[in-house]
Amino acid sequence: MADIRPPGEIPPPPGAGTARDLVAVMTGFARTLRAAGVPADHERTQSLLRALSHLDAARPRDVYWAGRFTLCASADDLPRYDRVFHAYFGGLRAGRPRRAAITVVRYTAVPSGAPGGEGGDRPVRAAGASAAEVLRHRDVAKMTGAELAEVRRLLALLEVGRERRRSRRFGPSHRGRLDGGATIRETLRRGGETARLRYRTHRTRPRRVVLLVDVSGSMTPYADTLLRLGHALVRSEPRATEVFSAGTRLTRLTAELRHRDPSTAMDAASRAIPDWSGGTRLGEEIGRLLETNDAEGAVVVIASDGWERGDVSLLGARMARLSRTAHRVIWVNPHKGQEGYQPLTAGMRAALPYVDDFVAGHSLAAFADLAGLLGGAHA
Repeated sequence: MADIRPPGEIPPPPGAGTARDLVAVMTGFARTLRAAGVPADHERTQSLLRALSHLDAARPRDVYWAGRFTLCASADDLPRYDRVFHAYFGGLRAGRPRRAAITVVRYTAVPSGAPGGEGGDRPVRAAGASAAEVLRHRDVAKMTGAELAEVRRLLALLEVGRERRRSRRFGPSHRGRLDGGATIRETLRRGGETARLRYRTHRTRPRRVVLLVDVSGSMTPYADTLLRLGHALVRSEPRATEVFSAGTRLTRLTAELRHRDPSTAMDAASRAIPDWSGGTRLGEEIGRLLETNDAEGAVVVIASDGWERGDVSLLGARMARLSRTAHRVIWVNPHKGQEGYQPLTAGMRAALPYVDDFVAGHSLAAFADLAGLLGGAHA
């Protein structure tokens, strides 16, 4: 019998620390999978831990297959599982337990001339599961360059589901409306004998998402990450996504964000935005969005802190019209994730009465929650 191997080379799992440490690592792995769109819920995570109790958690193959069999719900989850597994455990090598903790070593490239290296690889102590969980909830405006790079890498893996809507087109079905034409054609093929009735029902399509990212000066710490979220949205559903930047003018960025490589897409988007770190005239920009008809029947996501420099009454009027035009309006405010935050700015007070969901947008965990909303969940 041929040896069955998972795609690519499986990196070894973390070292064999205490059972508590193993639970922490595997829980963090399951949370990362959920952020990527794999339904690795609490029950499935418990099944993984029970499976590993009968296997050797120091063997990479045991960890890979135990997770694949317990955390994935369908064949569609397998490519995501492979990507996240290699990203989460990539390059890890088992180390000796020290002070009852999991010790792993990650090998990272050291630029030529850097201390401790001559352009080769050097071992670096990898962050534990608790550190990864802290990073997941940390405000991106307070991250170091290395932490931001890790968040951007995880955002590139994020799979965003979409709420489904009924299409005008019909498709074959086991129940629904009687399809007279298909039934007659089937009867003729059988020489006039009716074998079974044929039915049809409306097909479904992913509901369009329109993302509007505020690129004004007050949003500078968050705009880059939010546009990377826009890249993940475009990548997941290219035909059902539109991304705009908004400052002193409205700029469509969908074509630039269609590049598969995140860095290439962000470079193209940066060159296309003429009003980085300028003022904010959201009322005018939402009015221009309404003129494009892109918002009709779509889920509209506005990512802004609400510091409106234009006419606040105009913003309220445009939001009222948008709420009637769009299927759903989600406002993402990075500051909402801060303890004690209150929407006291004039722009937020004018917009909130017409918003269906008001959510945070400051961390990787907040982006995962937003992905759930776009998949049809409710806050």
